[in-house]
Amino acid sequence: MKLTYPEHLRSDGPYNPFPGLKALERRLGREIPHRLGSNEGLDMPHAVLAQHFGEAFVSHIRSYGDAEAYELRQRISQQLDLAFENTLVDAGADSLLALALRGLVAVGEAVVCSAGTYPTFAYFAQGQGCRIIEVPYLKGEAYLAPNLEALAEASHQSQARLVYLANPDNPSGHQHSDKDILALRKALPSDCWLLLDEAYHDFREDPASSTPLEGVLRVRTFSKAHGLAGLRVGYAIGSTELLSQLMKVRIHYAISSVSLAATSLLLDHPEEVTAHIETVKQHRHELTQLLESKGLKVLPSYTNFVAVDMSDGATALNLQSQLLDQGVLVTRPAHPEMNHLLRITALKDALSALSESNVLTRS
Repeated sequence: MKLTYPEHLRSDGPYNPFPGLKALERRLGREIPHRLGSNEGLDMPHAVLAQHFGEAFVSHIRSYGDAEAYELRQRISQQLDLAFENTLVDAGADSLLALALRGLVAVGEAVVCSAGTYPTFAYFAQGQGCRIIEVPYLKGEAYLAPNLEALAEASHQSQARLVYLANPDNPSGHQHSDKDILALRKALPSDCWLLLDEAYHDFREDPASSTPLEGVLRVRTFSKAHGLAGLRVGYAIGSTELLSQLMKVRIHYAISSVSLAATSLLLDHPEEVTAHIETVKQHRHELTQLLESKGLKVLPSYTNFVAVDMSDGATALNLQSQLLDQGVLVTRPAHPEMNHLLRITALKDALSALSESNVLTRS
């Protein structure tokens, strides 16, 4: 492959000016008891916060988090059987998408995505000054899927620097196999990156591969299966060289000490996460049955939501509005290629709220 990085990142720098206390302690091999150099408010009493959240909470918030997220990355690498150097942690999957664009794409270069896929990617790409090339989804009677052949073709035609793919897809819920992903990577230009958004990988029926692939950045989150959306923590999987380059432009204290500690603690008890994933899958199945019993077309989903195909945007908007009047909020994508869908999270609350609704009928 001929993968390179933007010209301003091809030298040794820039270097993180604040690697943090934890990194220094690891380098020295000992703890530093007197922390007088970081200008943190370590003597702030926090009586109000301690009363509300507890002493453990306030003991974390007085200090900056570990800029290298060392302990959390250790847990991720151990659970996924990865080398430590093949992991990178940042403030949620969204921050990782922005980081990939900052570190891999220069202003004016082309990026390719599916028309109507997760809109935050295009939002960040526009802010990065990229040329955004969109390709239509593959549409069938029982599926709505990113068109991998069209993505590859567009990447060659536009001399794209990066191709974005959500797998499983948001908002359709479609899943491509690992074999499909490998084929896509091979079909892309040798100097084009593949940004693989795997935010929903935990809800696949088959376990997603965690193997680092050359020219591929896998992005995942703890917001969905782990229920930590408010903490903003995600991780990436990639080659050692790729992640070391992205570390050059990563915000070093983007993740709070509380977020790091809570996520690490949860990973020490994976049984709760495993049980939750199975519950979500069951709710997804029951929600699909409920909606289909009301005459609605539900697309196959391998995520923690289901997508209802209302055929056209006006019909979808009408149903969304009626549900909102009843206090039920569902998502309708804004993109004109996807605004005929209604995305509904597979929660227990969805089953009860929609069972009682009298507006769920297919026009």
